[in-house]
Amino acid sequence: MRRKVIAGNWKMNMLPNEAMAFIENIVPVIKNTKNEVILCVPYTDLFYSLLTAQDTNIKIGAQNMHWEESGAYTGEVSAKMLKSINVEYVIIGHSERRQYFAETDETVNLKIKTAIKNELKPIVCVGETLEQRESGKAEEIITTQTKLALEGIDKNDVSKILLAYEPIWAIGTGKTATSEDANNSIKAIRKKVSELCGEQIANEIIILYGGSVKPENAKELFSTSDIDGGLVGGASLKVEDFSKIILSV
Repeated sequence: MRRKVIAGNWKMNMLPNEAMAFIENIVPVIKNTKNEVILCVPYTDLFYSLLTAQDTNIKIGAQNMHWEESGAYTGEVSAKMLKSINVEYVIIGHSERRQYFAETDETVNLKIKTAIKNELKPIVCVGETLEQRESGKAEEIITTQTKLALEGIDKNDVSKILLAYEPIWAIGTGKTATSEDANNSIKAIRKKVSELCGEQIANEIIILYGGSVKPENAKELFSTSDIDGGLVGGASLKVEDFSKIILSV
């Protein structure tokens, strides 16, 4: 039985004092959950969030990292830097990184390899645009992205990765894939992992759904056969909404 994982992606929101207050306020509400809870916060919040989340059931993640260990990459942060302050997770390949910052399938793959080498757990995003979906190419796009993301990665390391299916047309739009559509897309991703790495690893790997996850739709989404939790955007910025999502399963 795969564990349920609820990850919040704060994007470019929350100052350090706001991050600390959020964690202090949500901890008592979710302290008894059996689900894994992750907050992926801005770089400036990492240290403060890690301190505040000590001795709680909340894990802290970053939202991006560079694939090189060090070097002349102004404005970037390395896996070693994240690991040095005990960050546990890192989002890789989010559609906003792909859209606005020239992230490619190749750089996603390089970052995954570096994250694993440095014992960070990657949350790897795949997803199709509305145009790709309407042209019937959604499954081809997401399975190709999955294949390229996992290229050259040892099969024993694949189960350390969390995948996140995020249909781009549903991110921040208020639109959500139906639970059936989302589950079918995640089934296709799991099938591709099975082809690449074997059935056992495919059955073990955690695959999240992201795309306007809200308290109103979380229970239905997370009760399907293949959705193992959510990568939550806007709703993860509100203690009440995020806690309801966490406690929905």
